[in-house]
Amino acid sequence: MVEYLLGIKELDDLIGGVREGTNLMLIGPPMCGKDELINKIVHTGLKNMESSIIVSTRETGERILEWFSLNDFDVETANLGIVDCVTKTLGISTQDTAQIKRAASPVDLTGIGVRMGQYLEEFLVQKESPGLRLCINSLSTILMYSNLQTVFRFLHVYTGRVKAAKAFGIFVVEDETHDPQTVATLKQLFDGMIEIKETDSGHALRLLGITPKPTKWYDFEINGTDVNISSLE
Repeated sequence: MVEYLLGIKELDDLIGGVREGTNLMLIGPPMCGKDELINKIVHTGLKNMESSIIVSTRETGERILEWFSLNDFDVETANLGIVDCVTKTLGISTQDTAQIKRAASPVDLTGIGVRMGQYLEEFLVQKESPGLRLCINSLSTILMYSNLQTVFRFLHVYTGRVKAAKAFGIFVVEDETHDPQTVATLKQLFDGMIEIKETDSGHALRLLGITPKPTKWYDFEINGTDVNISSLE
């Protein structure tokens, strides 16, 4: 059985890794470190020789590769695939590469799904990766362009593929952007959550659903690939 590490020692020690086939929602307010946390979780997997697929509705594929390059990682040898939903919306004409495939926009769920499927085939079948992480950053951007029912059906397919492939899925949602009913509907598709909240000193996170009861709140700071937990509730 594959156990997926988050790369945050205190949480990995506490939960013993995330069980294969798990889908998590990462939810928090704007500018709380969600992007950096997603990159850290992917970085941890790549360091463990796993594969990762990132669907980006917020940054171009090149910007994401730049983050990994700046954090001491050889992206050219990594099993990393990025579905870039941004570049074409900016009117930039550029070709796909081995590590970046372009979708027309965040509303192009068919195109996003095709490109995700291509990477799934490459990593799981052709390269027989020992583990796979699938990240969508973010669902909130997709929901700006598509209705909830359409996004729910789309996610139902890919959370199911994560389970079937014994992979690890993590999907970003902007807190305070959606009404409670929308968040409650999306939660049905996930096994648990990484929840982030603002505190007087910065931000704190906790895990729900993958332990018998929610973990305590951890104050945290992120610097590159280092996640420092400074205090515990």
